Amino acid sequence: MPDIVIKKIKKGGHGHHGGAWKVAYADFVTAMMAFFLLLWLLSSATEEQLQGVSMYFTPETISQNESGSGGLLGGTSLAEEGALRSEFGSPSISMDIPPVETPEEREAIRVAQMEEQEFNEAQEELLKAIEANEELQGLEKNIRIENTDEGLRIQILDEDGTAMFPSGSAAMADHTRLLLQQVAGVIENMPQDVSIEGHTDAVPFNRTDGYSNWELSADRALATRRALEDMGLETGRFAKVAGLSDTDPLLPDAPENESNRRISITLLRGTGERSALEGTGQAGQNGQTAPTGAAPAGPAPSPTQQPAQGENQRRPTFSVPSQR
Repeated sequence: MPDIVIKKIKKGGHGHHGGAWKVAYADFVTAMMAFFLLLWLLSSATEEQLQGVSMYFTPETISQNESGSGGLLGGTSLAEEGALRSEFGSPSISMDIPPVETPEEREAIRVAQMEEQEFNEAQEELLKAIEANEELQGLEKNIRIENTDEGLRIQILDEDGTAMFPSGSAAMADHTRLLLQQVAGVIENMPQDVSIEGHTDAVPFNRTDGYSNWELSADRALATRRALEDMGLETGRFAKVAGLSDTDPLLPDAPENESNRRISITLLRGTGERSALEGTGQAGQNGQTAPTGAAPAGPAPSPTQQPAQGENQRRPTFSVPSQR
């Protein structure tokens, strides 16, 4: 009788799955660590450092020369239609980094902020000085102060029957001179150049000698300049003195209204020597700081006088527009 062999197959466990999951998990943890490290670096880096990182990863100028023979092997730009793009490349992160301000831009911003503060303080000081002066009671309505794109504009105008100049004359009234004294006291130590414009209403003259609102507005502007010089303003600060007649009315809908008769004194924005305010000059005897190397103010030159050879002091302009 032959031997009978019985084979029993034992079924074991599920077997060994390998360690691939460990590698995937380790990659995931590493990516998360790198991500949080990137977030930390971006939050703690300065603008200059971020700009440096951006410049490091910015590609250099790409040559425009065709590679190979310029034919089939010349290559195709990815920007051209029909070029293939890989959908499996490394992802890229795009972030907007604000431009880094140059020292000149930062200085310009600082000076503009300083000038804005000067204008606000001058406006407040002038209004308080007029209010505190008993001789000027009731004349608050005859002065208007506004901060414009051109600069700080101070206007002395006729209002409610109170005229700053006699009719048809450039002889300044006493109360007008008192108002100018308050203006001069406030703007005397400010660095900005000064523009003066004379304005009239649209009422025509009946004179036969050719004297018109053009001449009258120019004469009143010149009288204002002379008065401010007598009150302490340096000649070199006057950038423009002009008579505009009735071409720029304060009330365009009422060109013959008395308020159109006025003198505009403007501290021009962005002008003047600022070393006196920044402490880079030499202190004067009155406690003010004088610009280093500034030429002393001389007498006002005649409108027709030519500047001497080598003269470096700006000559004020006296312009009267031609009649239109």
